[in-house]
Amino acid sequence: MGAEGSGNGEGAAVSGRGSRPFSAFERMVAWRYLRARRKEAFISVIAGFSFVGIMLGVGTLIIVMAVMNGFRTELISRILGINGHMIVQPIDQPFTDYADLAQKFSAVPGVTMALPLVEGQTLASGKMGAGTGALVRGIRAEDLIKLKTVSGNIRAGDMVGFTAGQGILVGSRMAAELGVTAGDMMTLVSPEGDVTPLGVNPRVKSYAISGVFEIGMSEYDSTIIYMPLEESQLYFNADGLVQSIELFVSNPDAVDELRPKIEEAAGRQIFITDWRQRNQTFFSALQVERNVMFMILTLIVLVAALNIISGLIMLVKDKSSDIAILRTMGAPSGSVMRIFFMTGAAIGITGTLAGVVLGVVVCLNIESIRQFFSWISGTVLFDPELYFLSQLPADMNVGETVSVVIMALTLSFLATIFPAWRASRLDPVQALRYE
Repeated sequence: MGAEGSGNGEGAAVSGRGSRPFSAFERMVAWRYLRARRKEAFISVIAGFSFVGIMLGVGTLIIVMAVMNGFRTELISRILGINGHMIVQPIDQPFTDYADLAQKFSAVPGVTMALPLVEGQTLASGKMGAGTGALVRGIRAEDLIKLKTVSGNIRAGDMVGFTAGQGILVGSRMAAELGVTAGDMMTLVSPEGDVTPLGVNPRVKSYAISGVFEIGMSEYDSTIIYMPLEESQLYFNADGLVQSIELFVSNPDAVDELRPKIEEAAGRQIFITDWRQRNQTFFSALQVERNVMFMILTLIVLVAALNIISGLIMLVKDKSSDIAILRTMGAPSGSVMRIFFMTGAAIGITGTLAGVVLGVVVCLNIESIRQFFSWISGTVLFDPELYFLSQLPADMNVGETVSVVIMALTLSFLATIFPAWRASRLDPVQALRYE
C-alpha cells in the first residue's frame, strides 16, 4: 500500500481512533488489498484458489444434498405409490371376508384406500421363449383404477381387458425383455399347481396382455404383473380369500397412530406391518450415506478456508510496512484487525454466494447436464438398472441450503481471525526498522 495508502487514507487514518468499526476507511483499505497488483500476483493466486475452492465446495454440497433428497423423495413416492403404507395380514383365520374388512378399514379416519391382494411368484415367458421371474399381484379392477401410479401410467394398450377379467397388466421393462406388448400372449408358470398322487404339478397358463404400464422405477417395471383378483385366486389356489389387505393413508408418518384404530376395526387378531419397517434397512443406509457425503464434502470447504489463512498470512507479511504506517498515523489495532478480517471475509462471502448460484443452476438443470455428459462420453452415466429410477432427481431443501451457507461462512470467518489478529499485533517499530 505504501505511499498510495498513506496518501489517500491519511486523513481517515489519523482519525482512526474515533472512527466506528467497519468504517468507510477500513472498507477502502480492505478493498485495495483485494485488488491484484503485479508484485502481489502470487498472493492474488492464493486468494483466487480460496475463492474457487469455497465456490466448488458449497456448490457440490448443495448439489449432492439435493440429489440425495431427490433420491429419497422419488423412491418413497414410487415405493409407496404401488405398495400400501400398512399391510394387514391374518393370524387366526384367513381373510375370506376381505370385502367387508376392506370396507371397514376404508371407513377409518386417515385411511384413503384398502386393497385386498393375492401375491405369488411365477416364471413369465413371451412369444420368443425367453423367461424371467415375476411377482403376480391379484387386485380388483376398481382398486387398480384408484392406484393412479399404475392406472395413470399405461404406455401401451388399456385396462379394458383387465376390467373384464380376461387380461393382465405388465411392466414396460419386462415387456421389452420378453419382446411382448399389448395384445400379445404371455405364459405364466407357477410351482404351486395341482396336487396329484405323483406330487404337485406346476401350473401353466397363458394370458392376454391388456396393457403395459411404466411406473418409472425399474425394479417394479421389470418384475410386477397385475392380474384380476378372481383369476389370481384360481391361479394360486386361493379361492375365496386374500393373503393381505394393503392400506394407503393420508399421512404416512402417522401410521403408529392408526394401528389401534385398524385393530379395532378388524375385530379379530391381525398382524400389521408398515412401510418404515419393510424399508428400514434401505432408508437407514441412504441416511448414513447422505451424512457421510456431507462430512466428506465439508472438507473441501475446510481446505479452501485454510487457503484463506495462508493467503492472509502472506498478505500480512507483505503489508507489514503499511500496517506500521497506519498504526503510527493513529489507526488502532482493532481497525487493522477489521481491515484484514474484511479482506478474508470478502473471499468467503463471494465464494459462498457463487457456490449457491452454481448449486442452484446445476440442480435446476441436472437431467439436461446428465444427458449432455452421457452424449459426450457415449456411456450411460445414470443407469436405471442400477439406480431404480429413470432420471436423475434433485430436490433442494431450503433448510439444508441455509445450513450449508452458514457452515461455509462460519469456516471462512474463523479462518480470517488468526491472520487478522496477527496483523493487529504487529509492532510498528520492528516493521519499520529496516525500511
